[in-house]
Amino acid sequence: MNKFRLLRADEIDCRIAQIRENGLSLLLYKDARVDQNILDEIVGEMNWQKSYSRENANCTVSIWDEAKKMWISKEDTGTESNTEKEKGLASDSFKRACFCWGIGRELYSAPPIWIKPEDCRAFYKNQSGKLTCNDHFYVSQIEYSDARNIIALEIMNRSTGKVVYRLGSQRPAVASAPVSAAPATNQALTAPAAPSAASVGVPVNPAEELLVNSQMIQTIRSVAAELNIKEPKVMMVANANRRKRNARTTSQLEDLTVDDFKYLMDAFKQQRVALQRRAQMEAQREAETA
Repeated sequence: MNKFRLLRADEIDCRIAQIRENGLSLLLYKDARVDQNILDEIVGEMNWQKSYSRENANCTVSIWDEAKKMWISKEDTGTESNTEKEKGLASDSFKRACFCWGIGRELYSAPPIWIKPEDCRAFYKNQSGKLTCNDHFYVSQIEYSDARNIIALEIMNRSTGKVVYRLGSQRPAVASAPVSAAPATNQALTAPAAPSAASVGVPVNPAEELLVNSQMIQTIRSVAAELNIKEPKVMMVANANRRKRNARTTSQLEDLTVDDFKYLMDAFKQQRVALQRRAQMEAQREAETA
C-alpha cells in the first residue's frame, strides 16, 4: 500500500485561532477536498470509500489492499462546526479519519504562529468591543524533515501581499500582489537541521550547532509574550535543555541553537494546553455556581 505524500503549501489553509491586543495566533489545517484529491491521486478513485455512523459523528475511511485482497479501514470521530453543524460534523470526522491514514498528519508538527497587529490591515475592535481581524493568510512556502515534521514555513497576508511569518529561512521575502495573489507552490526553503549527534545523546560542542536566526528569536519573544512568560523564565527553560546536551548555559536568546528553539516550542505548546485546560475548568466551575 502506497504511503501518502506530504501536503503542498497550496493545500494548507490558515485559520485565526485567537486574537489579543498584542496580535493573533494562526492554526494550519486542511479541508475535506484535499483529502479526497490525495486519496484519488495515491490509491485511485475506485480504491477507497467512506462510511458514516452515529449520525455522521464517526467516519470510516477504507482503502482496498490488493495484496491482501481486502478493505483496510480506519475510523475517527469529529466535532460540529459553528455553521452548518451536520455538514461540518461529517466533514470533520472524515478529515480526522484521513489523519489516521497519515494524510496531513505533519500539520501537528507546526510551530506556534503569532502575527503582530502591525502585520494586519484590518485589526480592530467591532461595535461590541471584540477584537476582530478580517485579513486572510496563506502558506506560501513549506518544507519538511525526513521525519515528516515542518522545519521551514512562510506565511503571507493575502490582503497586504507581505510576509508575516517565517521559520527556518534566512533569504529575502518574496512579495506578491495584494488580494489577487495566488498561493505559491511548495518551493523549498533553506532550513537548518538539528545536529545528528544531539539526537542520539552525544555531547555536542555548541560552536558546531546552528544558531537561531532573527525570525526564530522573534517567534520565541512573540509566543512568550502571548503566554505572559518573561524572558528570564524562557532562558531558564532553554538552559535546562542545554544542560542535557552538556552545552554551556547562556542568558542571551541570540546564543540559543535550533535544538533549543524546538525545545522551547514544545514547552510553549504544553503551557498553552495547560492554560486552555485551566480556563475550561474555571468556566465549568462558574457555570456550575451560576
